Parts: sequence; C-alpha cells; structure tokens
Amino acid sequence: MTRLRVGTMTSPTNNAPRRYFVDGGGRRVLIGLTPEETFEFEQLDSEQVSDQGQAATDSRDVWPNAGEQRRHELYEKHEGAWKSWMAQSRTGRREGFNLY
Repeated sequence: MTRLRVGTMTSPTNNAPRRYFVDGGGRRVLIGLTPEETFEFEQLDSEQVSDQGQAATDSRDVWPNAGEQRRHELYEKHEGAWKSWMAQSRTGRREGFNLY
C-alpha cells in the first residue's frame, strides 16, 4: 500500500474556497466536523506538514500510521459535507443544512 497524501488544508498559502464556518461559540469549524474534530484535524495536519521532509529513503511501500489514518478519516468526513454544502449552495437550498 502506498502512503496516502491529501493536500494540507491549514497551510496559510492555500487559496481553496472557504471550508470553515463560525459556530455559535465563535469558533472556526470545518464544515462537517465538530469543533473538537476540527481541532484534532488541524493538529494532525500540522504534524504531517512538519513530517513532509522525512520521506522513506527506499522504494518499499509505506503503511500510513494511526495519525495519518485518523487525519484521512476526518478529511473524508469534512470533504463529503463540504461537497454537499457546495452543491446545495449552487442550487440555493441552504435552509435545513447542518454544517456539523
């Protein structure tokens, strides 16, 4: 199995469409995640960015570690909700859509 890499989302240089909203408590939360999951995702994402320079030195396949797997799970949860939100935004049907 090859190492799974999803582009980092917390990098200040990303020019992606807005993926955060501000919840009732004033916290920035990723669409589809709870505030706690957003915090966890950002921690895992920042750890992954700092580990980018530590790639495997041989050609063997590398299994993702538990942190990478959890980051991917959270990203997939967010990505699915974000795609639904974008589709509903395009059709103008925002009422009743739960952001997390």
